[in-house]
Amino acid sequence: MIKFGKGVVKFRVPILIISFLLLIPAALGYFKTRVNYDILTYLPKDIETMKGQDILLDQFGSGSFSFLVVEGMQEKDISAMREDIADVDHVKDCIWYDSLSDISIPMDMLPDEVYDFFNNDEADSTLMVVLYDSSMSSDETMNAVQEIRKVVDGKAFVSGMSAVVTDTKLLSDKEVPIYVLIAVVLAVIVLSLTMDSAVIPVFFLLSIGMAIVYNLGSNVFKGEISYVTQALAAVLQLGVTMDYSIFLWHSYEEQQERFPGDKERAMAHAISGTITSVVGSSITTVAGFVALCFMSFTLGLDLGIVMAKGVVLGVICCVTVLPSMILIFDKAIEKTRHKAIMPDLGKIAGWITNHYVVFIALFLLILGPAIYGYTHTDVYYDLAGTLPKTLDSQMANEKLDEQYDMGATHMILANSSLSAKDAKAMLDEINDVDGVKMALGFDSLVGPAIPKEFIPDNIKEIMISGDYQLMIVGSEYAVASDEVNNQCDEIKSIIKKYDPTAMLIGEAPCTKDLIEITDEDFARVSVVSIGAIFIIIAFVFKSISLPIILVSVIEFAIFINMGIPCYTKTTLPFIASIVIGTIQLGATVDYAILMTNRYKRARSRGAEKKEAITAALEGSIQSIIVSALSFFAATFGVGMYSNIDMISSLCSLMARGAIISMFVVIFILPSMFMVFDRVIRATSVGFKYKEGTATIPDAKSNK
Repeated sequence: MIKFGKGVVKFRVPILIISFLLLIPAALGYFKTRVNYDILTYLPKDIETMKGQDILLDQFGSGSFSFLVVEGMQEKDISAMREDIADVDHVKDCIWYDSLSDISIPMDMLPDEVYDFFNNDEADSTLMVVLYDSSMSSDETMNAVQEIRKVVDGKAFVSGMSAVVTDTKLLSDKEVPIYVLIAVVLAVIVLSLTMDSAVIPVFFLLSIGMAIVYNLGSNVFKGEISYVTQALAAVLQLGVTMDYSIFLWHSYEEQQERFPGDKERAMAHAISGTITSVVGSSITTVAGFVALCFMSFTLGLDLGIVMAKGVVLGVICCVTVLPSMILIFDKAIEKTRHKAIMPDLGKIAGWITNHYVVFIALFLLILGPAIYGYTHTDVYYDLAGTLPKTLDSQMANEKLDEQYDMGATHMILANSSLSAKDAKAMLDEINDVDGVKMALGFDSLVGPAIPKEFIPDNIKEIMISGDYQLMIVGSEYAVASDEVNNQCDEIKSIIKKYDPTAMLIGEAPCTKDLIEITDEDFARVSVVSIGAIFIIIAFVFKSISLPIILVSVIEFAIFINMGIPCYTKTTLPFIASIVIGTIQLGATVDYAILMTNRYKRARSRGAEKKEAITAALEGSIQSIIVSALSFFAATFGVGMYSNIDMISSLCSLMARGAIISMFVVIFILPSMFMVFDRVIRATSVGFKYKEGTATIPDAKSNK
């Protein structure tokens, strides 16, 4: 690796010029990468609900719909507004009473159940149905929603998932740049406390920032990324790769002592040493993100690929771009040298090893409640629930629920050859299901008072097309509730009895699938991440016992982190329970590996158990604290600021997890070494004394 280091030093100016030039295509790639704001599209494509969505778009030319709650308007004004909405691009149709009959004919001619479904006389409101000719989360549909809001000008409320997705986009696009700003400001504060130069944090952030731009720009080859990935990628990459820059700087300072006056040679050796250490350290982080790719719910694949790629790019920039910056701007760095503000905390190492029994007792005492909290933390799956209640879509959904007792709307795709008699019998049974407000098909919608030949063709096309006929079921139950999930099961069993090919689709059935699929994903991702990191540690240390100890210690930190919401009565978004454990394990097991390396080195050089463990803790505690604080800084502010609960919860959990892992590694891991030293030495390679070596390594050296 020394040849590589010398090459970077020699070509530092061209490297820096090329790295800045590469920002141009990366930026273009970033702006050309589409962002997907609909989480449900990451469900497997082969499940019935997703197939049904495709059929709805292909056969009926309508991929989504919205209910508009119109309040306090005259019928003629409502009719005029309906025509304006129908003219909006990508609105397939807008249906109200005047779509079926002239408004001069009393609305009482509608069947009672249909009239009650679409009207609330007490609230002086009526419902309008808007059908879009594009999918629920397409750019065309989101643009149409925004145009409809301009048309109604506050006189109607646009509800439904398309409106929710639109508000998610508007809010996310506004907040994401602020996430990066907050993360950078807090990272500068942490680095200012721990670094010995005022400008070196700037070069750290420039180097990492370039890696982030390269990462986000290269996503253009994926076509699109989720808004969750877009929101988390920059702050998460900053948090998990900051260590590498800090290590290079400390290594460079050490090499300057070794080669006084020859900074180029010192940097070449620093790069060589950094590659060896950082590549090994980054493998566990990459493994954690790769584990997310094993989810059936492909949001994990999206986040896993982007973040694994980000870590690799972070390592590359750390050993190429950052050294070039440090050497080129050496004079500015030297002029701003100062004493590090953060004191050396290595002195507490001896106190910790002297009291290891206390910390083992605390471990055993906390373990039970932590596991209980971890297994009893409540999660929610209502995607609209991740957004502030003040958004237009949230207020519209609330109006729909308050005035029409409508929590969810299901759609049934049945065979068009199903007889009118069987269709009526099926709908009658569905109407008797608990929580069903109304079930409508073509015949029940138009009613016996209106001859079929008088029904406009566009209305017929909405309900019957090719091999399928569409039926609508209004539910009083909220999406993702146990009641609506049971209702979906009951409705599905009814429709399959009359038509084995019939499908139940809509937001609630999709969310039910999401619950079932992510429950399986949680177990799979946990096994894969723990297994992968277990194997990596076993290979690195050639040990049977160390993987068990290190993974157990970090899993203990994860149990505490994920168990806290149980005791604070906090309900987490479902994705948090799946990805946080994997990210925390992959990103913070490095703390444990760092200390274990020093412990192994001290034991192999003849140090006694307590002496070796104390030296290992003393030599690594500062690096562990700086690493954890960097991760905390990158995520904590975003967690506090974000108005999207899915982003806020994920960042808050990552920030808290970094600090918990820090404390657990500093206090519990040395205590584990004290207890299991004999077992570790018996089951591991390289812990035996080697002749001709120093007693213990220099505790003050970094990593």
